[in-house]
Amino acid sequence: MTAPLEGVEPQTIYYDDMKIGQKESLTHKVTESDISAFADLTGDHNPVHIDKAYGAASRFGSNIAHGIYTASLLSAIIGMRLPGPGSIYVSQNLQFKAPVHVGDTVTVTATVKDLQDKGRRVTLDCTAEVDGRIVMSGEGIVMAPKKPAA
Repeated sequence: MTAPLEGVEPQTIYYDDMKIGQKESLTHKVTESDISAFADLTGDHNPVHIDKAYGAASRFGSNIAHGIYTASLLSAIIGMRLPGPGSIYVSQNLQFKAPVHVGDTVTVTATVKDLQDKGRRVTLDCTAEVDGRIVMSGEGIVMAPKKPAA
C-alpha cells in the first residue's frame, strides 16, 4: 500500500497552538492492492471488498473499499499532521454515507471543532469526500501533545 502522506513531512501541533477551524486533509487514490492489504491485515475478506465478480453483482456494481479503510486515513492525519506525532486517539464516531470504489480519489479532512483544556482534548469534525460528495462523516476526540517546557 502506498503511504497516503508520502513526501509530506510530519508535524506536531501542540495543544496551546491549536485554533478552532484549523484543518488538515490528505488525498489518496484507492487501489486494489490497498483493499487486498487491508483485508489481509484485518482478516475481513468479505467478498464485496475482494471478489470482483461478487462486487459486480452487488448493489454497488463493483467491489468497494472497507468503510474502516477509508476511516483509517483519518489516523494518518491525526498521527502525522493534526495534532501529529505524540497525539493520542481517544474516540471516534462515524457514519458511512456512500461506498468508495477502486480508483476513487478520497479526500479525508479533520477540522478542529472544540478545544477542552482539561486533558488537552481536541474535538475534530471528520469527513471523507469523493468527487465532492461526502462518503463518510463523524467526530473524533484526540489528546494533543503538550508543548515541551522551554
